[in-house]
Order: sequence, then structure tokens, then C-alpha cells
Amino acid sequence: MVQIPKTPPPASPAPTRSVPTSADVARLAGVSRATVSYVLNNAGAVRISEPTRRRVREAAKELGYVPHAAARSLRAGHTRMVLMPAPAFPVGPLYSQFINDLQGALGRLDYTVVQYGTVGPQDDEAARAWAELRPVAVLVPGSGLGPQGVEVLKRSGARAVVTLGPESVEGAHALLMDHDVVGHSAGAHLFDRGRRRIGVVVPREPGLEAFSAPRLAGVREALRGTDATVTELPLAHDEGAAARLAARWRALGLDAVFTYNDEYAMLLMRALQDEGIRIPEETAVIGADNLMLGRLLRPRLSTVHLELPSGRELAELVDRAVHDPAAGPEAHKVLGASVVPRESS
Repeated sequence: MVQIPKTPPPASPAPTRSVPTSADVARLAGVSRATVSYVLNNAGAVRISEPTRRRVREAAKELGYVPHAAARSLRAGHTRMVLMPAPAFPVGPLYSQFINDLQGALGRLDYTVVQYGTVGPQDDEAARAWAELRPVAVLVPGSGLGPQGVEVLKRSGARAVVTLGPESVEGAHALLMDHDVVGHSAGAHLFDRGRRRIGVVVPREPGLEAFSAPRLAGVREALRGTDATVTELPLAHDEGAAARLAARWRALGLDAVFTYNDEYAMLLMRALQDEGIRIPEETAVIGADNLMLGRLLRPRLSTVHLELPSGRELAELVDRAVHDPAAGPEAHKVLGASVVPRESS
């Protein structure tokens, strides 16, 4: 007789580990669940000794316990999420550093910063998508959000809506960043150095118009009523485009150029030097943003240093608005500019 091997029974599923709860943390730390909640939610209104706080945190770490965000939101009546839609324009090192500082400052105030991608609806329609996440605050870079979008966010529970751009929006706090001061500083500097035929680089890259247009206007304003001329120079951030502009430079008859920022300055300076144009003898060059790479160029790059608010200042504004949502919107001019003269101008 042929023996047919028996099919082994299916293996039992591995036991699932239960999710640790605040009760588990309380038992391990030898405290009440209320104490665990006070400690892990950073409740400042309740006085708890530092040894007890340390014991609770160590127990939570040992068990792998983290507070449940949804339950926490229900208790507080709102989330601790600050939503930051990603800007629709290319960002450079200066803006990235500002955002990093802001995220750190908000984190120290017990907020969670979430960046939201720009793919999909724009402007006020985008506000509906942001509102679905029920943030306690929204920080909107650039322009586009209108009063209707602000109202949508507030109706969804956002206690603070802050815009970072050239104009205020009804109902929202505003950090006003009018970039004409950048161009004005560059234009005045070149004029003071005796330059009278001044070019201004205007990037062709989409999304930068909100910055390039006021910078160009600032140069024009600085030179209004003088004998200086201003020539607009559209330029893509591309070596070939820079080489083509440099090839007709002498025909343009320019003796100076404000290059929008340091990155375009590096691009154009290299192309001008390849054409044999001496800097600053034939053409003075000044950028903006005061990037470290500008100091490594030869000649060293003159630049406009942008003075932005600290992340701590903006975080405190958000926190103030969250705790007092009925207060009227605040508007602060936060962008300053000062020239850092070096060898290129």
C-alpha cells in the first residue's frame, strides 16, 4: 500500500503585538493615566516634577508608545498641525534655511509641521484640499490665496492663516515681503559706483515673476530722475542662454548688471568672462541672497543681503494667533536688504 504523506496543517499566524496604551505607560512608570497625558502632551498648566516627567518619558520610550493624534485633537478641540503648502516657485538655499528654522521653532512649541505638495488645484480651490486635513494653522507662501480661501480654512477650524508675500489678504495675518527693496538697494549701489547703463536680469523660469518684477521695479525706482538707463534682460538659468547673452554684451553697451540673485550672477559672470569681458572694469556685477559661493568667485561677488524674520518670530506669531483666533489680523513688513560690496562691482 502506498502511503500518502499527510499535508501539514497551516502554520498558525504569528501573534500580533498589541499596541501600547497610555495605561501601559502609567503602570510601568507607576503614575496615573492623567499624569501620562499631562507629560506627553506638554500640558504647562499642571505642575509635575521633573523626575516624574523623566520616568514617564522613559516608560513611553521603552514601550514604543506615542500619543494618538486624533484623540489628542478631540481633547484639545483642534489639531497641532501647521500646514505649509509647498511654494509653486523654485526655492533657493536662503528660503530653505528660513523654512528649516521655522519648522524647528514650531516644533519646540509642540506643533507638527506638514508640507503639502502643489500638484492639483491652485489658489482658493487649493484651500479646500488643505482644509480637509483640519490644520490648526496654515502658512501660505507666495500669492494666490484670496479672502474666500481664507474663509474656507477658518470654517474648517484653522485658527491662524498666515500669508508670506507682497500683499495682505483679507482675514489673514501677513508677512509682507516686497522685493522692490532688493532691486532698489542694488540699483542705488551701482549708481553710487558711477555706473549709468544698467542691465537687470529677469529670469525666464515660471513662478519667479512675483520676485523678479518687484526687483526690476526697485531698480527703476532707485534710478528715477537720474541720467542712468535700465535695460531688462530676460535670461533662462542655462549655460547656453547665458553664453548667447554674453555674446551680444558689448553691443548692448551696458556697464553694470543686477542679476536677480547670486545663482544667476555666477551663471552670467562665467559667460561674460568667457567672452573676455573684464569684471568690474568693463561691467560691474551684483547679485542677491549673499550665498557663500559668491565669496568663492573671482572676483568675489557683490550681493544684496536679504534680512528675513527669524523662524522663532514667525512661530511666536502663529502660536499667538492659535491661542487668540478672534484677534484682528496682523501685518508685518519683514524683508530688509543691505548691500555687501565686494570686488565684482
